[in-house]
Amino acid sequence: MIALTGGKILTMCGKNLDRGTILVRNGKIWAVGKNIDIPSGCQVIDVTGKTITPGLIDAHTHLGVESEGMGWAGIDVNERSEPVTPEMHTLDAINPADLGLLEAYQGGVTTVMVAPGSANPIGGQCVILKTAPKPIVEQMVLQRYAGLKIAFGENPKRVYGADRKKMPVSRMATAALIREAFWKAHHYLAKQAEKDYKYDMGLEAIAKVLRKEMPLRAHAHRADDIVTAIRIAREFDVDIIIEHGTEAYLVADMLAEEEIPVVLGPTLSTRSKVELKDKTIESPALLYRHGVSFAMMSDHPVTPSSFLSIYAGLATRYGLPANKALKMITCDAARILGLNDRIGSLAPGMDADLVVWSEDPLIISARPEIVMVDGRMDFLQEKELS
Repeated sequence: MIALTGGKILTMCGKNLDRGTILVRNGKIWAVGKNIDIPSGCQVIDVTGKTITPGLIDAHTHLGVESEGMGWAGIDVNERSEPVTPEMHTLDAINPADLGLLEAYQGGVTTVMVAPGSANPIGGQCVILKTAPKPIVEQMVLQRYAGLKIAFGENPKRVYGADRKKMPVSRMATAALIREAFWKAHHYLAKQAEKDYKYDMGLEAIAKVLRKEMPLRAHAHRADDIVTAIRIAREFDVDIIIEHGTEAYLVADMLAEEEIPVVLGPTLSTRSKVELKDKTIESPALLYRHGVSFAMMSDHPVTPSSFLSIYAGLATRYGLPANKALKMITCDAARILGLNDRIGSLAPGMDADLVVWSEDPLIISARPEIVMVDGRMDFLQEKELS
């Protein structure tokens, strides 16, 4: 058993505690509070003057499928041979030795959602990982089927229409390809009880969405693309999460009314294409004011996952309350990922994923000094000093 004592504990699920104690046992949080009896034989670590948070959650990345420093050889994020590839799964392309994963972990990011890219109208399946270094990717998996990536807007048009002169050339075609695949999967499900049923890997992936076993994760920047994504989700009665949501603030009332979450960002990148022209770093505050459920992404490698706390901190400069800023990379991100019963807060029974910070994590000078995943600790400061 491990006891972290004396620190300021930001639980994200209840009251914050000054000079509190966290007990960790068998990879889980055993107790959180003040004046806790510490069992004999417990490893006690004094973190007085430090701040403890849940491990941060980056709700949209391409970590491991766009490996750092490897150029073309490390890029496995898009299968550009065909525009509809639901059978693809990021798990089969993740390099667990990616330096980006290690740096995310060292930056206090303990959980990441890894998605295919946005070249294809249907790009493949997402996975959720814990970032603690492991030699085998299966040892990192928290949730294997985390969503089906679909994409709207400029990227599919450019990759196929502009570069290869094939469908989709237009936004109409992107939506049509997605619809067609979902109708095929709908009929595929209806035939599963019949004798002439034939297994289809791609349609099985879409069937998981139709059965609400995983959501759609819809890459959409422009407001009209966001609405198109929602329109298709309604037609097939499936769960959907808007990824990026650059102009989500323009349709915030609709998103709030429909209770559709947004994984927002990256907020610290430039307006590198036309559909980002109305991007604003005020987006988190605007969505918050409209009651939209949202988390923040790095979109690594677009911006480094390791600086997720800094992106959240910058949102406070533009009107987002500090407590909400931390929630969007902890408990709110966990809820959107469907894992708030395991990660994102510090409470008994939760996974022992936490970070001990040198100071308030939203301050740019704050540094993770201890990172713990499933009860296993790394003392980062000692490693740097040795």
